[in-house]
Amino acid sequence: MSKWETYKDNFDHAQVGEYEVIDLLAVAGAREVRDGETVFAGTGLPMLSVTLAQRTGAGHASIIYEAGSIDGRPESLPSSVGDARCEQQASVVSGLADVFGQLERGRIDLAFLGGAEIDRYGNVNTTVAGDYLNPDRRLAGSGGNPDINAFAGRTIFTMVQEKRRFKEKVDYITSPGWRLPDWQDGGRVKSRQEIFGDAFRGGPQVVITNMAVFRFDDQSGEMYLDTVHPGYTVEDIQQLVGWDLDVSRVAGETEPPSYHELYLLYEEIDPEGLFL
Repeated sequence: MSKWETYKDNFDHAQVGEYEVIDLLAVAGAREVRDGETVFAGTGLPMLSVTLAQRTGAGHASIIYEAGSIDGRPESLPSSVGDARCEQQASVVSGLADVFGQLERGRIDLAFLGGAEIDRYGNVNTTVAGDYLNPDRRLAGSGGNPDINAFAGRTIFTMVQEKRRFKEKVDYITSPGWRLPDWQDGGRVKSRQEIFGDAFRGGPQVVITNMAVFRFDDQSGEMYLDTVHPGYTVEDIQQLVGWDLDVSRVAGETEPPSYHELYLLYEEIDPEGLFL
């Protein structure tokens, strides 16, 4: 019997040192998934989060993978969104154009994305570091990031907590946040709702890092610190953010994984260790 088997029916919280950072990230992401939602998930950590959610509090959530599978229930964790295992027990197997069509029709409730830089209003950069025409370096590029962030009802970003990533102003807006320049109106900064008009469906809701969880104020659209992961302090987080972060409503520590959640992750979801 593996050590994980002893955790199967233990719903107590694990202690610091008994879990890895990626375990906490996967669990924090899973807790954001609501039952019955349609979730757009990418390779890696999002797969862990949504699959864990399906086995805990969101059994009726459906996963859409970018390569074209909808509501698959694979017996083993796919290695990427293009893995044929994504199609196992799927409701629909089509292609990229179809799943992005679902997105643009407003049928995606939640999406998981990453980013290289983010600012206080949730504008995300995955395009370039430095000036666009004379860059310090090119980044991975937009991919589906702006489309997914624009049309999903809610977006969760997972990032590394570094001051160079949490900036007062991102070098380039790949994916719009809650306040951004309207270039059809001379670059005047407006709210996302005002710019998007009838196409507005939602926006960034949560940022999960290796140190904390952040959320956005409903009125101002500004990011605030929600919870701090065990082992860190509010001051630790503030030092790694490039603006005067709102820490007035910190709810305490991020809830650690339970032993049962660790069992699910390591014994049932990713026993091959593809991402854990």
